[in-house]
Amino acid sequence: MENGRNGVVPANTLLPPPPPANKYQQRIELVDLGVMERKTHLTTRTDKSRIIGLLIASVLRRRLLHRTLISAISASLLLLFALFSLFIPSPTPPHTHLNAQVRSLLETHRDSVFGVPASGGSCKHDLWSSTQSRLFYGCSSAGDNFAKANVKTHPDRYLLIATSGGLNQQRTGIIDAVVAAYILNATLVVPELDHASFWKDTSNFSELFDTDWFITFLLNDVSVVKHLPNLEGKFVAPYTLRVPRKCTPKCYKDRVLPKLVRKRAVRLTKFDYRLANRLDEDLQKLRCRVNYHALKFTDSIQEMGHLLVERMKMKSKHFIALHLRFESDMLAFSGCYYGGGEKEKKELGEIRKRWKNLHASNPEKVRRHGRCPLTPEEVGLMLRALGFGSDVHLYVASGEIYGGEKTLAPLKALFPNFHSKETIATKEELAQFVSFSSRMAALDFVVCDDSDVFVTNNNGNMAKILAGRRRYFGHKPTIRPNAKKLNKLFMKKNNMTWEEFASRVRTFQVGFMGEPNELRPGSGEFHENPSSCICQNSSSESGVKTGGISYPRNQTLDNYEIRNRKNWAEEQFTEEELEWSEGDCLHCKKRNRLNAIKLDSIPLLMSTGQSELQAFFSD
Repeated sequence: MENGRNGVVPANTLLPPPPPANKYQQRIELVDLGVMERKTHLTTRTDKSRIIGLLIASVLRRRLLHRTLISAISASLLLLFALFSLFIPSPTPPHTHLNAQVRSLLETHRDSVFGVPASGGSCKHDLWSSTQSRLFYGCSSAGDNFAKANVKTHPDRYLLIATSGGLNQQRTGIIDAVVAAYILNATLVVPELDHASFWKDTSNFSELFDTDWFITFLLNDVSVVKHLPNLEGKFVAPYTLRVPRKCTPKCYKDRVLPKLVRKRAVRLTKFDYRLANRLDEDLQKLRCRVNYHALKFTDSIQEMGHLLVERMKMKSKHFIALHLRFESDMLAFSGCYYGGGEKEKKELGEIRKRWKNLHASNPEKVRRHGRCPLTPEEVGLMLRALGFGSDVHLYVASGEIYGGEKTLAPLKALFPNFHSKETIATKEELAQFVSFSSRMAALDFVVCDDSDVFVTNNNGNMAKILAGRRRYFGHKPTIRPNAKKLNKLFMKKNNMTWEEFASRVRTFQVGFMGEPNELRPGSGEFHENPSSCICQNSSSESGVKTGGISYPRNQTLDNYEIRNRKNWAEEQFTEEELEWSEGDCLHCKKRNRLNAIKLDSIPLLMSTGQSELQAFFSD
């Protein structure tokens, strides 16, 4: 209280600030305070900008680092590619050097004893021609005692047939139908083709063959009409029956003729191999006239086929045509096994069930008997061993190969110049044929027939008919594998040198190369060995004869065409089927006259010292 009264203020007492001296000083202080607040705010914003700038700079530095790393990696890869390219040969055309598959195959056994060479080696004979072929020619003219159709044909007898199987199987039926009509003194109605077989081809006779030429050419042998006419003003339904296989002329007269006399029209169904293989010489020559002259493909088929041949000739002076049957249905039918394990057994086993009359297969037994088609690789090895090098051009006639490109690869490696109708013709050119298996097969037949060398891996109908045709028209080289011998050799090939393997192949193939007199008269199927229609020339003759007509020696048989339909004609071709049949008796004693020379007495033109030759005759 005393202190308060004396005017003394306590220390803990807060006094208000003294008032400003004047109002101007108060304004200055307020302005300074605002400036300070703005500076603080600007400092805060600057700090934030710096932080953002640092973050952006960090990101940019990282991206630059990544780009640098990527650039370095790319440069390294380019450098590696550049170095690697130094060890890779520059690409070369397929016709100049072997491709990668060839090198792979040929180098597979480089370090082993069995090494496949790229070349065929040196041969003592010409691979592209048959020795002594000029001494023989096809002869199928009718004999003086062969009765003509206008004399022997009965006016009220009509024979109809329904063929069976693929194109070549049907071809054999057509040929035999003409002979059957002659035996029965009947008029033949143009044959019906099979539309219900495995191939499902809807082509009729006139879409494959020149019908008018067929009728005209056979005018003196058998009367042929396009349709069954009305008999006595009304239609007569033909009586249907089926004759047994290999039916003899007596069989036809006993089984068919009585029905034909009563019914006037008889239709024989499933007409394949329904006529005996061995007939008298006049009937065999009639078979040849039908097969080699009367049956001609349509102009469109012939023109396209010859175009394919021309394109092959443009690629190389000589070429091989290979009929490669290695489709799933063929393998299933054969009952063979090719090492594909359970998958192969299951797949082919299912297909085999289509033929209910087939027995359970024994693959080892079938192979021992030489009934298994050679694989594409085995065909390639056989050809190389025979002397054909990797520069040879190969035309392959085949369906869809079982196993596809993997199965074909070894053959393409051995023969990289690999062609087919699909590779040398355009889709537009093949458009009119591609939907019809028989017409496509006919194109292949034309090329195979005109090839310098024909090779087959099987013993089916196309192989047999082509072999016989090539004998008839000049014995052009035709290689059929001696499968019974070769199969054993292929199994042991890795245990021998290439030279030993090739020598054995050449030995085993004696008698299987299309040379004259390889086969005894009457042996095998007649379509394969038409011995009754092969005659021998005298060495003094100045010309080569075919079908009873002489041609100048400088005119090749396969290029000759007869334009006038009143003369002999060149015929054609076909495909194949699944039926394989054993050859008939190889010791037929019937003698065939060849210009007063008995074929049995003509010495063999091959080396009979080969032990395998007699083995072949006994097959």
